[in-house]
Amino acid sequence: MSKQKQARRLADNEAQAKLMSIKGSAQKARLVMDLIRGKHVEDALSELTFCRKGAATEVKALLESAIANAENNHNLNVDNLIVKNAVADKSIVLKRFRARARGRAAKILKPRCHMTIVVAEQTNEEGAA
Repeated sequence: MSKQKQARRLADNEAQAKLMSIKGSAQKARLVMDLIRGKHVEDALSELTFCRKGAATEVKALLESAIANAENNHNLNVDNLIVKNAVADKSIVLKRFRARARGRAAKILKPRCHMTIVVAEQTNEEGAA
C-alpha cells in the first residue's frame, strides 16, 4: 500500500517556491525580502532588477520560479499575483579557519540560508479593500 496524499498546505489561490542552502547570510537576504513583501509581482520584479544587494539576483530567480509555479501548476492568473510571504531562514554555517601569525588561527564563518516565497492571486474584492 502506498501513502495517502497529503493535504495541500497552501490555499487554492497560492503557490510557492523554495531555494535551499543559498550562499549568504539570512540577515542580508531578509533585507531584500522586505523590499518585495506585499507588492504586486511586476513591481517586485522591477524592484529586484535594480536592487544593488547581492542576494537580489537569487531572490529574483526565486520569485520568477514562484510565478511560473502559479501559472503552470495551479492555473492562477499572473496579472493578479501579489507577493504574500517572503521569508529567509538560517541554514548551516560552514566553519573554516585561516592561519595567522605565531601559529594561531582565525575563525571564518560561511553562512547559508533557505528562502521561501509565496505568491497569491488577488481577487477584485481584496484589491478594493
